[in-house]
Amino acid sequence: MSLIRAAELAGLIDDPNLRIADVRWSLAAPTAGHEAYAGAHLPGAVFVDVDTVLTARTGPGRHPLPEPATFVAALAALGIGREHRIVAYDDAGGTVAARLWWMLDALGHPRASVLDGGIGAWTAEGLSLVGGVPAFDAAAPWTDLPRAWPRTVSRGELAARLGSLILLDARAPERYRGEIEPIDPVAGHSPTAVSAPTGTFLAPDGRFLAPGTLAARFAALGGGGTPAAAGGALPVVVHCGSGVNACQLALAMRAAGLPDPLLYPGSYSNWSRAGMPIATGNDPGDPPLRTS
Repeated sequence: MSLIRAAELAGLIDDPNLRIADVRWSLAAPTAGHEAYAGAHLPGAVFVDVDTVLTARTGPGRHPLPEPATFVAALAALGIGREHRIVAYDDAGGTVAARLWWMLDALGHPRASVLDGGIGAWTAEGLSLVGGVPAFDAAAPWTDLPRAWPRTVSRGELAARLGSLILLDARAPERYRGEIEPIDPVAGHSPTAVSAPTGTFLAPDGRFLAPGTLAARFAALGGGGTPAAAGGALPVVVHCGSGVNACQLALAMRAAGLPDPLLYPGSYSNWSRAGMPIATGNDPGDPPLRTS
């Protein structure tokens, strides 16, 4: 399952094949997650840093995907391997933990999931947090890794297909509309993108909505239905500011029983820095005119 409840995870806590990843992180305070981990975390959890483990030093956008081999080697050094059941959590509605889930899932890991409701759901159940850092032996190396990430789309590929797919934007509505832009060079959104902020898919307690409700939310955005290859809905691409939070939309689609979307890893940070066309306001906008 892509999501796991706190009570179920508590029942697995002594399983030697379980690995829990604390992926707390904030755009406004990138080191705050590690500081929170140092204060208290789930029993047995190791800290997985967004900026060093889940991100390459260079590449398209602010948080480019690392090479698959580099990524799994960094996890192996933390004691996390293909043989383990991996549960990621954050304190932000799965918007960060889903990045680790997506990367593992895209590489074919069979048992990766996100703690539904994050650390808040754990403590709400009366379950304890601990200090210290667990010591695990390095995990065995992974084999048969792809050279490139599957289920992704580049800026050029996306630009060529605007108007023939559903492009979902996971950023806050005010950033989508272009009213504010705290970090990227131009305010607004990619033409044809539909606003789909991450909170759309969460209940007030921070857990994901029921599968049927999630499916209905995506259908309202144009992203529901059967795969395009089967003659159904248009393919879906998810993006955000830098390719992190968009993974929460992919997780929500999986929980809803919908086909997996493509991820635009560079997202709006890559799009806006390349001088691509920008739309503003609530309207998605039209595909840019193509020149021959």
